[in-house]
Amino acid sequence: MDHPRLPSVRHFDHCPWLFAAEATEEQRAAQRQVQRAVGGDTGIGERCYVAESAAVFPDRLRLGDDSYIAAHAYVTGELSTGSHCTLNPFTTVRGNVVLGTGVRIGAHTSLLGFNHSMAPDRPVFRQPLTSRGIRVGDDVWIGSHVIVVDGVTVGDHCVIGAGAVVTRDLPAWSVAAGNPARVLRDRRETRTTGDPQAVATEAGTRPDGAHRTEAATAAGSDSARAPLERGEARTAGPAEAAALRQRTPSRGGRGPAPGPGPGARGLAVFADSARAQVGELLDRCWDGERYVDRPGAVPTVRAHCDAVEIADLLLGAVPEQLSAGEHIRRLSGLQDPASGLVPEFGEPLPVADTDGFVGEGAALYHVLCVGYALDLLGPGFPHPVRGVRDMTGRQLVERLEALPWRTGAWGAGAWVDSLATAVHWNLRHGHGGSGAPESLFGWLLTRVDPWTGMWGSPSAEEGRLQVVNGFYRLTRGSFAQFGLPVPHPERVVDAVLDHARDARHFGPGRENACNVLDVAHPLWLCTQQLGGRAGDGYRSGEIRDWAERQLAGVLPRWQDGRGFGFGPGAAGRGPEPGLQGTEMWMAIVWYLADLLGRSAELGYRPRGIHRPEPARQGIEGPG
Repeated sequence: MDHPRLPSVRHFDHCPWLFAAEATEEQRAAQRQVQRAVGGDTGIGERCYVAESAAVFPDRLRLGDDSYIAAHAYVTGELSTGSHCTLNPFTTVRGNVVLGTGVRIGAHTSLLGFNHSMAPDRPVFRQPLTSRGIRVGDDVWIGSHVIVVDGVTVGDHCVIGAGAVVTRDLPAWSVAAGNPARVLRDRRETRTTGDPQAVATEAGTRPDGAHRTEAATAAGSDSARAPLERGEARTAGPAEAAALRQRTPSRGGRGPAPGPGPGARGLAVFADSARAQVGELLDRCWDGERYVDRPGAVPTVRAHCDAVEIADLLLGAVPEQLSAGEHIRRLSGLQDPASGLVPEFGEPLPVADTDGFVGEGAALYHVLCVGYALDLLGPGFPHPVRGVRDMTGRQLVERLEALPWRTGAWGAGAWVDSLATAVHWNLRHGHGGSGAPESLFGWLLTRVDPWTGMWGSPSAEEGRLQVVNGFYRLTRGSFAQFGLPVPHPERVVDAVLDHARDARHFGPGRENACNVLDVAHPLWLCTQQLGGRAGDGYRSGEIRDWAERQLAGVLPRWQDGRGFGFGPGAAGRGPEPGLQGTEMWMAIVWYLADLLGRSAELGYRPRGIHRPEPARQGIEGPG
């Protein structure tokens, strides 16, 4: 009786996706030995495979879980991959290369993250090497015989057709092909991809020639057993399809400046109308003793602070329900002298954690809103936030490491926002304390994701929502508040614009104040840092288009004498106008208008929590 022959090492080298399910214990032991024999600074994850016939000679290798390097691949330099990445047979990866999660690289493809100088004063072989590196995002499919040259960034969800030569950055969701490679379309556009004649016509090539393109061609170069694992194409709704048609190239982005659309018209009229109605709006949210967010709600500390912010923004005055002295007395009196924290009305003082600061609850946001309300009123906090003042650098780093960056990046960013703002108030009043500021920025700069410029991980359920919203909170309190540049601003713009096209959060009728502000402010912050003014910066056309559309949707939501609601929803912070929605949307309108170069027409500029200028420059001195 014949027995089926077990797969050999040679078989696994060429079909490594079979190894996890079909290898014998002896073969697994041999594979562990192969992995241990890889030189350099090497870390290989779980369920990985490195072909015995591959030439893997890295200076540094980080191979994520469930990844493989197949037969006759050639790997040198520094390679770092996420999970589920595949280097198929005869792939070459050299220089400095970083791959995200779920990257498929077809056979005979080369990623060359280095280059030669070529000055005319010496032979090429004597020229020094340079390396800017290659960055590939998540969920990327690179077909066979592709060449990606040094300095290129490939965005999330891209597909690169076989034979392409990629010499420039590709924005997220691109389908690209050709030599040099160019973007054919966005993967999310609704269209039929099964007609090779149509695809080849779009690419400017023959369907049966050597430069056949599109995902169907890439499929011929990479095993059917290695499909893209997430980010499947979906049907775009009317608003999203319109947005896609308005896209401009990702680098340079200097299309013709759009004319003033409906959202940008009447800014002065809108602001004058809001200014005339602010007294009525604040009266509506005063219960005779304290401020409430909206009629019928319970009084909150934040409602009082929002009232102060709104009156300052539109009137340059204090809310007339109380005198300036009474506003100061009430808000100052809320701060506990021993801890420097402010509890919610009717709630006990929060219990600090072992490092002296709190981890959650209203008191975290009160560091921001009460601190800035008192700053607008004049005196600022009367007492230091002692848990932050006394926290050591080591305690801070331990807390930062323990924050839920992978599962709750918004909460982690909000905590950093509160801590950094407490540092600011302490420094402002001469209560600097230990090395927390230096430890904070040191940790942030060494933990940032160089591909997105952010902290945290996206999820299938929410996409980039937690990451982008957490980025806003984190950078508002740290980099923006302290006047320091954010790392990787171009990558931030890429990630934020990709998130802003997510119909789950920005579809018709789905925008709320948090989500829009958390896109508008990062785009504004990075635009300022990159030196681009209206029509002149990195992806400025797309940024203007997004700001124009948002502004067109925001202004009509104002309700006379009542202000803005927070956003959609049947209850709570929903469509009912209130102080929080009004305070946030008024700031959002300013940022959107400024992205269009038209904020001066509003006649106001935020000075509190959402101020555009840094509150201080650097981490030294009183500021």
